Amino acid sequence: MTSQKVKMKMKMKAAAAVALAVLSNQDQNQDQNQDQDQDQDQNQDQDQDQDQDDRNTHSDETESEKKKNQPHIIFILTDDQGFNDVGYHNPTIKTPTLDKLAAEGVTLENYYVQPICTPSRSQLITGRYQIHTGLQHSIIRPSQPSCLPSHMDTLPERLHEAGYATHMVGKWHLGFYRKACLPTRKGFDSFFGSLTGSVDYYSYRSCDGPGLCGYDLHEDEAVAWGHEGKYSTTLFTQRARKILQSHDPAERPLFLLLSLQAVHTPLQTPKSYIYPYRDMANVNRRKFAAMVSTVDEAVRNVTYALRKYGFYRNSVIVYSTDNGAQPFTGGSNWPLRGQKGTYWEGGVRGVAFVHSPLLRRRRRVSKALMHITDWFPTLVGLAGGDASKSVGLDGFDVWPAISEGRESPRQEILHNIDPLHKPPTLTAGWDTGKPGASGPKKPKKKKKIQKKKVRKQKPKQKSAFRLKTTKKPPRTFSRPANGPKTKPKAKMEPKTKPKTRVQPQNQKPPRHNPHPKFYSSGTPPVSSTSFPRSQVPSRLKSKSRRTTSQNQNPSRSRPPRSNGTRLGSRLRYRNASRPAERLPEAPWDASVQAAIRVGDWKLLTGDPGHGDWVPPQVLPTLPGRWWNLERGVSLFPESSALKNVWLFNITADPCERRDLAERRPDVVRRLMVRLASYNRTAVPVYFPPDDPRADPSRRGGAWAPWVDDEEDEEEEGKYHGVYKKGRSGKKKRKKPLKNFFLKLNTGMMSNRI
Repeated sequence: MTSQKVKMKMKMKAAAAVALAVLSNQDQNQDQNQDQDQDQDQNQDQDQDQDQDDRNTHSDETESEKKKNQPHIIFILTDDQGFNDVGYHNPTIKTPTLDKLAAEGVTLENYYVQPICTPSRSQLITGRYQIHTGLQHSIIRPSQPSCLPSHMDTLPERLHEAGYATHMVGKWHLGFYRKACLPTRKGFDSFFGSLTGSVDYYSYRSCDGPGLCGYDLHEDEAVAWGHEGKYSTTLFTQRARKILQSHDPAERPLFLLLSLQAVHTPLQTPKSYIYPYRDMANVNRRKFAAMVSTVDEAVRNVTYALRKYGFYRNSVIVYSTDNGAQPFTGGSNWPLRGQKGTYWEGGVRGVAFVHSPLLRRRRRVSKALMHITDWFPTLVGLAGGDASKSVGLDGFDVWPAISEGRESPRQEILHNIDPLHKPPTLTAGWDTGKPGASGPKKPKKKKKIQKKKVRKQKPKQKSAFRLKTTKKPPRTFSRPANGPKTKPKAKMEPKTKPKTRVQPQNQKPPRHNPHPKFYSSGTPPVSSTSFPRSQVPSRLKSKSRRTTSQNQNPSRSRPPRSNGTRLGSRLRYRNASRPAERLPEAPWDASVQAAIRVGDWKLLTGDPGHGDWVPPQVLPTLPGRWWNLERGVSLFPESSALKNVWLFNITADPCERRDLAERRPDVVRRLMVRLASYNRTAVPVYFPPDDPRADPSRRGGAWAPWVDDEEDEEEEGKYHGVYKKGRSGKKKRKKPLKNFFLKLNTGMMSNRI
């Protein structure tokens, strides 16, 4: 029994030992598990910390990569440089730097700007057509309380949001009557330059009429005194180089707008630049070419600074003019038609190129359609910004077309719609869209002038065809249109007979009969809005029966008409055998100055400006051959004075020599519909009168803002709608000036000076 008890005790001890061992193992395992859990927690904390560090480093890397991918943008804008004022278009102009940069980059040969300064600059800064900013009419003059709309965002503001440092050097010309209009309030970190449009290159004196002059050179928002005697192109280039020198390209991307004053008048340049052009006999052309050379040297110095300070490898250089040249002050748009201030190709076809190591396809010429409004979305997209935040942009992102050679997203360009610009010969004669435009006293004044004209024309009928001026046709045209009585017309009937006798010799339609000239312009589609039906029968019956109104008997009047009237019959009636068919509604008032490009087609209405082809004035006298060459039978001055619709195929005819308005009335009407569509989106013209408070003498002799910030909202909303500058005093001053330039131009050309 004892042995069994001993065995039982031993088994119990063994079991207890096993249990203790198991318990100890469990405790050890629990401790180990707790330690492992603690280790895991520590590892998780470490992993979380490491993940956070990785995220931070990754975000820092993405930010740095983004900054590295954001190119430095250098935009060089010149003033009044014409199509023929650059070396790669005209070898007589010495621009080796511009030629090299364009050859190594992408030359833009289908690029358009606006015909004058303020509209081009406003569309560059805002990316919107001028009909959407209220700047449809003319420029902003120094005394006008006008500038960019305050609610509209700008290109430098969008680039600033994308992380760019933004600087501007040079000409502003977008208004300054209050501080909110200044460049530093429109998105630029710094500004150094002029606020007005035309400044002396050495004294920085700018005038807005006789006796109203002031100093115009500013740094940020203060007047920069003490720079007199320094040539502005050199001074602006030095400031641009200082900006590049002081900026760290690795820290922040840079946007620099170098808006040179050159080659705008006055024609001033250092004498050393004139010497290479000493063989040019025309003095204005010689000085102008020298000024272009100063621009070329400025671009060379800026590109050298880009390479020196580490910007070049990640930079985009854009070179552009703001409008066409003025041939009679030395510029040249040859072989394009027209000049600065006109909507012919010479006024709106711009010189431009893009140079950058970031271009995928370089050393080529781009024919893609582009406009100055396209730079806003293009540069914002290139900078990594979001252009969709800017509502109402009229521009397109054309960087794929520039860099890769893709097709341009732009298919049409609205050059402008200016309701304030109407030619006086058209508004007085047959523009009835606004019946109160001419006033009740004008017909009486014109009747008195008509009698004097009739007396003067008797002894000078033999030489009537030798003296061709642009003044006679409008006067003879306005005579029947404004004279409702038939007595003066009856007196004119015998005076028209000598003209009809010499007509076969010269093969020209009679001057006194404006009806064929009217239809040769392609205006019949708009006759319901611009040609009063009540005036047509009374005006044409006095001439002859063959010019009877089409509304009365179209089938009888159709056979004797000249080729110019066939367009009218086609547009007024789809079938001439249906005299009961009514005149179709016109989609557009053709007396309004407007221009639009849709695809290959370009339409101009109203008065597009002086439309001539002016060759480079490099000879002491203009050659005689081109004068006769440019004026065929269909290009008489009197016909151009009465025309108000032109249509061209710009791709096939870039020099605008063949007017197709008569042949393609369907295209004319289609483009007029587009003009009407654009016009429905236009804001009222903002063109306020001069403010006497702008006088520089009130601010120490310098142009500076004259409206306090407290008056901002009240002043900006003061002139809503169209302000007509044509009050009696200003009209009387403007007419002699216009007649003076007409006489000067006609005299220069006819005498071959």
